Amino acid sequence: MTEILTPVETTQPAGSTSTTARPVRSRFRPHPADVAAVVFYVGLAAFVLARQWKHLGTGYLVRSGQDQTMWEWFFAVAARSLVHLENPLSSDLQNYPLGVNLMGNTAMFGISIPLAPVTLLFGPNVTFTLALTLGLSGTAIAWYWVFSRHVVSSRLAAAVGGGLCGFAPALISHTNGHPNFVALFLLPFIALAVIRLGSGARPVRDGIVLGLLIAYQIFLGEEPLLIYALAFTVFGIAYAASRPRTAFAAVRHSIKGFAVAGGVALAVAAVPLWWQFFGPDSYRAIEHGPVGNDTESFTSFPTSSLAGEPGSAEFSMNATEENAYFGWPLLILLGLSALWLWRMLLARAAAATVGVMGVLSLGTSLTIGGWDTGIPLPWKLISHLPLLESVLESRFAMGCLPAAALLLTLGTDRALASAREGQRTTTLLWVGWLVVALLPLTPTPLAVVQRDAAPNFFADGTWRDYVTDGSVVTVPLPSPENARMLRWQTEQDLAFPIAGGYFVGPAGSEQRGKYGPDDRPTALLLASAQSSGQVPVIDDATRAQALTDLKFWNADVLVLPHTQNDRVLRETVRQLVGAPAKPVDGVWLWDVRWLHHP
Repeated sequence: MTEILTPVETTQPAGSTSTTARPVRSRFRPHPADVAAVVFYVGLAAFVLARQWKHLGTGYLVRSGQDQTMWEWFFAVAARSLVHLENPLSSDLQNYPLGVNLMGNTAMFGISIPLAPVTLLFGPNVTFTLALTLGLSGTAIAWYWVFSRHVVSSRLAAAVGGGLCGFAPALISHTNGHPNFVALFLLPFIALAVIRLGSGARPVRDGIVLGLLIAYQIFLGEEPLLIYALAFTVFGIAYAASRPRTAFAAVRHSIKGFAVAGGVALAVAAVPLWWQFFGPDSYRAIEHGPVGNDTESFTSFPTSSLAGEPGSAEFSMNATEENAYFGWPLLILLGLSALWLWRMLLARAAAATVGVMGVLSLGTSLTIGGWDTGIPLPWKLISHLPLLESVLESRFAMGCLPAAALLLTLGTDRALASAREGQRTTTLLWVGWLVVALLPLTPTPLAVVQRDAAPNFFADGTWRDYVTDGSVVTVPLPSPENARMLRWQTEQDLAFPIAGGYFVGPAGSEQRGKYGPDDRPTALLLASAQSSGQVPVIDDATRAQALTDLKFWNADVLVLPHTQNDRVLRETVRQLVGAPAKPVDGVWLWDVRWLHHP
């Protein structure tokens, strides 16, 4: 594979007399086409998030569920840790007093720390929106750069590939609430650095570069790194199968460089990784159950696209997990491209990668149109392995994207070369079907709603009259289903801790990962009262447990904002603490500081 780094590989099959390769110009000198590509990608990213940019501070990506609130909290806590010189890897501002292992969550320090000034000046909502915008455009630009400098001579062809990598349906879907699966701009350079090691020319320098890239990607997102590393491994094996001697020599030459890279990456990330897997509030793994892609999710169109509409992505787990949804025209084009370009080694390896990663994303058994056939699939053999057991298998479809983009890039470059040779019919057929394949997938602006304002009790700072050195316990407690308290806390500069929250932490004696806290009995009781709409039977033991839990949370105040079945919740808490609630600035309140300050 090291020849990918030499002057741009011709896109003609072996034996062709045409030469479309051109010497690579200065890799750092902007070309008008480069400028046009960057402007287009940034403009498209801004278009996708236009409604969010229009309503900064009040806009909320409606399909994010509670994820946008969680991410803004992560960004706010990271900025606060810098200002107060606190450990950024952990925080007890939610899930008080146990706290949260932020390395064990998607805290994304690679974005939250550099953009901390933005968070402090303009708020975490701006940081969140900026991270998504830069993630989409940056990923497209990065792949465009690699394709145009190392794969094809046509910048237009490279732009097609870069656009698919940066604005594929999966990335648009994750833009609703998962910036760690949007900011993938380091991955093409990691792949490039791995290939460079195969030459053995500068193992120390190239190893240091690779190590630094890997370390930084760890702070951007470990799961994307794992998925794309697996995809690149599949690509490398497929490539090596055709050129085993070259592959063996490349592996031998890269040993020293990989050792250097591993040492550098560990030197940078060893302590954070130890904290993640062995530090306070760490957990072993998190199980999601079977969440493989339905085969029809590959042929369907995504929600936020010209061909999509609400409900069109019916086979996804939720609106942020439309990890396939290539659409049937693009799948046909990819298949035809693989056949047309089969004599090209890069195309064969890319086709194999699309196939393998696509099959892995189907999960443990084959599902067709919602019907589980029971036919076992390869993922079942490896799903229990460390690290892999925590991955949502449907996300492996994202590993298809660079390979699919490579096929489109190579195909477009060859089609344009055909026009120069007088074969205009081939060019027109390719361009026509390319439009048919990509136009339906063109992303549309993501849906945004206006946030509800915080109760005056928090917005006006009234809480300061009731919170001393303890925590705020909302009724019911914050959870992955309702995390609005995290936003109210953030708007008050994280000046008080809260019990409960939305994060991933350990639960049970086996310390398995769980979304939200390891619920105490009173938290479960309040959640049950809200969902059932009935006041539970409360006896002396229940009241004693409630007081024990309030002492554990070091609660200063119980706060009931307007919510579903709030009358039932008010009566439930009245019976638990033996006192009626007091209305204060838009909430019902129980002052329980007497529990730890008699």
